[in-house]
Amino acid sequence: MKSLIEQLHQGAHIDIRDTEYQQEVHSEIDRCRHLCFIINQTDPSEKEKVLSLEHKLIDDMAENAFLTPPFQIDLANCLHLGNNVFANHGLTVMSLGGITIEDGAMLGPEVGLFTVNHNPEDVRIVYTKPIIIKKGAWIGARVNIMPGVTIGEGAIVASGAVVTHDVESHTLVAGVPAKKIKKL
Repeated sequence: MKSLIEQLHQGAHIDIRDTEYQQEVHSEIDRCRHLCFIINQTDPSEKEKVLSLEHKLIDDMAENAFLTPPFQIDLANCLHLGNNVFANHGLTVMSLGGITIEDGAMLGPEVGLFTVNHNPEDVRIVYTKPIIIKKGAWIGARVNIMPGVTIGEGAIVASGAVVTHDVESHTLVAGVPAKKIKKL
């Protein structure tokens, strides 16, 4: 039998009041909230301790990836970070749908990554779509990336953008909603 997270990754719509959802998803949320709290309360000068805690939080994180505290990650077991990934402070991650951030991608301060949405006819029904940020992409400050978006290799998303559709490789996008400005 597939886990509830696997079902969501395959397009299922799940009621958040469901007992299985409460057990499977909320146990990971609780684990992540606890570790995020500890990381966010750790003196930034204790970089090795922060890195160790980050690797305890995120299983699939390259050794040389780094997230600058403070940050919030709800389901770290659905987050995959490649080599030389860097995220500045204030990162908010809702990763139930799965998030992959490939090698060399950089995220500015206060970026939001959101893979979960609610059914407008019943807001207690959730569904997910993954986010993929390809190699060398640069995500500016206060960008929000919505469910199902892929940011192409070497793309740049300008500060403050809300990304609702895929971004082509080596393209600059900006605005709300984000629109193509030019090819890089």
